[in-house]
Amino acid sequence: MSYTTLVVMAAGMGSRYGGIKQLEAVGPNGEIIMDYSVYDAMQAGFNKVVFIIRRDIEEDFREIIGNRMEKRVKVEYVFQELDALPDGYKPRPDRTKPWGTGHAILCCKDVVDEPFIVINADDYYGKEAYRLIYDYINSSRHEPDMYCMAGFILGNTLSENGAVTRGVCRTDSDGFLVDIVETSGIVRENDHAKAQGRNGEDIRIALDSVVSMNMWGFKPSLFKELEKGFNEFLAGISPDDVKKEYLLPDVVGKLVHDKKAKVKVLATTDRWFGVTYKEDKASVVKAIKELVDKGAYPGLK
Repeated sequence: MSYTTLVVMAAGMGSRYGGIKQLEAVGPNGEIIMDYSVYDAMQAGFNKVVFIIRRDIEEDFREIIGNRMEKRVKVEYVFQELDALPDGYKPRPDRTKPWGTGHAILCCKDVVDEPFIVINADDYYGKEAYRLIYDYINSSRHEPDMYCMAGFILGNTLSENGAVTRGVCRTDSDGFLVDIVETSGIVRENDHAKAQGRNGEDIRIALDSVVSMNMWGFKPSLFKELEKGFNEFLAGISPDDVKKEYLLPDVVGKLVHDKKAKVKVLATTDRWFGVTYKEDKASVVKAIKELVDKGAYPGLK
């Protein structure tokens, strides 16, 4: 059977939110955001799901979502742990922070050998982006270095309850990614957004700017580059640094810069929402209810 896989990054704890926010109920019948993500992905054509989790949440994860999903679609589990490192490396005893999203995807290399989409577990992306990415990675299935990403409109991705971090994208005339700048401290301010520059200065960003929400379409060729890059990352970090992460947007940006991959930015006007802050939950519950009332998610549970 030919697979196209949904990879869900669900290993992280919400440091600003507190608790395992990926397992918070937001739907009218106790559904969590991942229920809607998997449903939308399956509707688009994805027929395999890989959940990246930690072993300490495995029991809760399987009970709340995994066992249910296994009845609908092929499911694999991958564990992102601090000691999942190349031979010769050991994590410092005082390191508690995960190695980052690049490391999370690298952990999938033994269970994914087909085109795949990557999403965050606690983000609702809308239906359109899944269809766009599914079509692109399958139509270019035999072009191993042709990747893609969902390009969201910045104004559709902001929280009313605090600042967010987004990858602000620059594209060429053909819609391929040229540069992605991880930008923190983004808040809405009247008819624009304000953020912090790399040197701590305030910068202005247009609300219609295209941003990445960590929704990517890849081919298995990525794993070789991730593995090589992770070894370089480990060799280059200071022995005293217990927080630096190997981040997926940085990996993709370097591949684009080095002309080892091309990334098509697939524009979507869908509204993103997620529980970045505890106060976001009420608005997410309301938005989900509106979608359910319109018939977007019949018989989900």
